[in-house]
Amino acid sequence: MKFLAVMGIAIAATAFGQTGQKNNAKAGDVESSVTQIEQGLVKALIAGDASMFERYLADTYIFTAPDGMVSDKAQTIADIKSGDLKFQSSKLADMKVQSYGDTAVATYGSTDQGSYKGKDISGHFRWTDVFVKRTAAGRSWLDTVRQ
Repeated sequence: MKFLAVMGIAIAATAFGQTGQKNNAKAGDVESSVTQIEQGLVKALIAGDASMFERYLADTYIFTAPDGMVSDKAQTIADIKSGDLKFQSSKLADMKVQSYGDTAVATYGSTDQGSYKGKDISGHFRWTDVFVKRTAAGRSWLDTVRQ
């Protein structure tokens, strides 16, 4: 199982896009913030720390692994906390972030070294992660990332 294969992530957010010059600046903010979140999730995964996943995964999160195994938020977090999912390294490459209104899509490659329940899951992979705009307590997702 590869953890970050296709990940739907709901994050606290305000607007992703505006028009004109503000749109370009906003797109840069979205790209920077999504990249920060992706890098933070990888660092947390390597550290065996599920807290970022608890924070960023939507309650409706569904993960489908390359082998077809499906898990939800609770199972994913349990796998990290129990040590069933262990990563020694993960290097992200060629990340591109595109925003579409309330949604941002990150595509990237990774070179990973890890295991799931003792089975080696190391390799080179391509991923697509989906971020959905959500508001929570009046805070923007940019504020959440910048804490």
